[in-house]
Amino acid sequence: MTEMIARVRARDRGDTLPNRCGVVGGGRMGAGIAHALLLAGSEVDLVERDEESAAAARQRVERAVLVSVTRGQIEYPGKVMSRLRTVHRHGNLAGANLVVEAVPEELDLKLTTLRAIEDVVGPDAVIASNTSSFSLDTLSQALARPQRLLGLHFFNPVPASKLVEVIIATATAPDLRERAVSWVEQLGKTPVVVRDAPGFASSRLGVAFGLEAIRMVEQGVASARDIDAAMTLGYGHPTGPLRLTDMVGLDVRLGIARYLERELGPRFSPPNLMVALVEQGHLGRKSGRGFYDWTQEEDA
Repeated sequence: MTEMIARVRARDRGDTLPNRCGVVGGGRMGAGIAHALLLAGSEVDLVERDEESAAAARQRVERAVLVSVTRGQIEYPGKVMSRLRTVHRHGNLAGANLVVEAVPEELDLKLTTLRAIEDVVGPDAVIASNTSSFSLDTLSQALARPQRLLGLHFFNPVPASKLVEVIIATATAPDLRERAVSWVEQLGKTPVVVRDAPGFASSRLGVAFGLEAIRMVEQGVASARDIDAAMTLGYGHPTGPLRLTDMVGLDVRLGIARYLERELGPRFSPPNLMVALVEQGHLGRKSGRGFYDWTQEEDA
């Protein structure tokens, strides 16, 4: 289904992507989500914690928009960027009909952020979390109206990824499932609907895969580069598990692994090598070093 057909069908059903959306958190993921919403025609308020962070978030989105020009996705970057407002106050979200929470994967921070969003948006606004692992039922406890919450789990890097997990919590309003599926299609991405469970589908499988690859490095089975090559060349994976861990962030994956270990058992216990690298500050691409030296990598 093309994006245009998806929008026409959504309009006929009354499921058109909201004209005004919000994103809270302007890091790599949040900026990517804002970029996707902008390309789909929405106005976007991107909220960061202070003016400096908001300015950096705007630069991330602008770089993504300029790449979209080179790929022939848009012609007028200035027109697209004119629909973006980068701010550092949640109050600017008051007119948004859909707000996506995209702050770091820390439970208390997400709960606080969701409360702050609900405090300012209208009663009919939908709130989505981009969490990659936390239970939506747990997150919904932060809200007075939990029926408005669902998960929209985008993948990194958002502009290139075609997948979005739509996670349905126990309290999620029944009509939100089809509306969210339609919104994802209008973003030019493919939705997969998942019941709320620890790690959902993608993180649960992806983290298990990545942890085993780290254990193999730890045991000296092969180098990180050779393990990744085995999976990209032998199994057709677009990115190897260790390179992907570096791109996501070892600290992020460590947090997810520890959460899944508590929820699902010792098979998600993080390897000692992973813990040691995080303690040493080797977090992957964002720190310059993880399983790879990103100061020498072309796509750093």
